[in-house]
Amino acid sequence: MKSFIISSKDAGQRVDRFIQKSFEHLPKSLMYKEIRKKNIKVNKKRCTPEQILLESDLLELYLKDDVLKEKEKHYDFLKASTDLDIIYEDENIILFNKKVGILCHPDGKDYVDNLVARFKRYLFEKGDWNPEKSTFTPSLANRIDRNTGGIVIGAKNAEALKIINDKIKNREIEKYYLTVVHGKMQKNKETITAYLKKDERKNMVSITDNKCDGSKKIITQYKVIDYYEDASLLEVKLLTGRTHQIRAHLAHIGHPLFGDGKYGKEQGRYRQALYSYKLKFNFSDDNMLSYLDKKEFQAENINLLDDFKERKFI
Repeated sequence: MKSFIISSKDAGQRVDRFIQKSFEHLPKSLMYKEIRKKNIKVNKKRCTPEQILLESDLLELYLKDDVLKEKEKHYDFLKASTDLDIIYEDENIILFNKKVGILCHPDGKDYVDNLVARFKRYLFEKGDWNPEKSTFTPSLANRIDRNTGGIVIGAKNAEALKIINDKIKNREIEKYYLTVVHGKMQKNKETITAYLKKDERKNMVSITDNKCDGSKKIITQYKVIDYYEDASLLEVKLLTGRTHQIRAHLAHIGHPLFGDGKYGKEQGRYRQALYSYKLKFNFSDDNMLSYLDKKEFQAENINLLDDFKERKFI
């Protein structure tokens, strides 16, 4: 025998359809027979297959246990790794330090193990989220390339996701990157502008000094942190956020990123020396996340910095 109190999530369903979804070992013919025999009841009374279940209804099934095995729920995200580097977490957001080589979202070749799947598994196993009981799916508010490491913002609820998306769009979340480029920069710091045009088919961008059809203005700010021989370590701040902006813009001025096989010198290599290492929140209004205003978060254990100190960029 099993009994259920119908939740708001399950209310509005027919009796037969709710039972079919819940018990994979109960044959349809047997279910209808037991409803006729009054061995399946709603609120202690006889029911019909087409009866609509209401919130708080009591559904009782006086049947053998072998046909009342509930359907096992399988979640792909539980196959994802539990390896997460969490910089910060509260009830609304979480900041991950994504390692190089991990996708933010699934693609055709790597569907199971990616950052958003790890995020879901983490919240599910903590008991903070259940896909059966929540209409919101934990989401990433920003993404960075597989071969770029750094800070990714995860939203735990719909309101947090909306606010973070708005703040990113309005440039109220400042993003800082570390990168190692070929050559010594002529200036210790500079704000450079150009125009970027994206080729969707090739997933590449081209940079021009003057505006052309389909191009968008880009503004990139850099300052030199250190250099040796023919390599410069830069901190880069994006004043506009376009696809591959840092990689393409710095290559355009003659300083491509080390390891960049798309815009740089190392053809066939796709481990560009780029890390999204710091975030600053600068909100212009009061909102649910106002407690983050003026706060700064920085990733630790950045391999790119270790490699630079050890002169691995040549």
